[in-house]
Amino acid sequence: MTETSSYTPPKVWTQEAPSGGKFANINRPVSGATHDKELPVGKHPFQVYSLATPNGVKVTVMLEELLAAGHKGAEYDAWLIRINEGDQFGSGFVDVNPNSKIPAMMDHSGEKPIRVFESGSILMHLAEKFGAFLPKDGAARAETLNWLFWQMGSAPYLGGGFGHFYAYAPEKYEYPINRFTMETKRQLDVLEKALTKNKYVAGDEYTIADIAIWPWYGQLVLGRLYDAAEFLSVHEYPNLIRWAKELDERPAVKRGRRVNRVFGEESEQVAERHDANDLD
Repeated sequence: MTETSSYTPPKVWTQEAPSGGKFANINRPVSGATHDKELPVGKHPFQVYSLATPNGVKVTVMLEELLAAGHKGAEYDAWLIRINEGDQFGSGFVDVNPNSKIPAMMDHSGEKPIRVFESGSILMHLAEKFGAFLPKDGAARAETLNWLFWQMGSAPYLGGGFGHFYAYAPEKYEYPINRFTMETKRQLDVLEKALTKNKYVAGDEYTIADIAIWPWYGQLVLGRLYDAAEFLSVHEYPNLIRWAKELDERPAVKRGRRVNRVFGEESEQVAERHDANDLD
């Protein structure tokens, strides 16, 4: 894991060869569509275009939680976007999310369709629309949003940093693995300390902050991300593990994490969801 050669950046960067690694075929330095492809539209108010990565799981868990809480207007279709095959660069998807990242959602519940992209934005949109999982009280609302945006800002270090260099990079280098392991453990410690004082991340109420954080950090300490639980010594964070296990037992979390899943155990895979029975 020790670097054997040094790299001197050129004066001007150019892409001379594929970047390598698991996602080399979809990495590129420009945005926009690569091909024409319309997105399908189902019968429900919300149309989700996604994959069961941690960011995708946030949205399907949120919708399942809303349905479990009795919000029948939260019915949704979840269409599979295979990011390894470049579905996110189709013209229809780019119209919904110009950043070409999952998840993306169209809200057809009002007079005019509304596009919503970025997982945190989708969670806020749904929470405000249904008046659920986001406190109305000023202090509690602010604390929930503090943690929601903490997750949005922190997860790139976990996914694009630690996850990439530890699990996906074509070669293992000590410096970036150490750098992002240190930051990941610092973030786990932030959560551990918060959950030492509170039942949930933002206090005593289950909110979109928990829904946003669990797919990343909850699944990490449960051993479902990067096969890295032992490497990260997650036993050092008992309150985080307690919280992760409690959320893992919620029926809506169990359902939501299976939607748009085409990997892992076959019994947990539900490629697309167009009716509640698809999960039964």
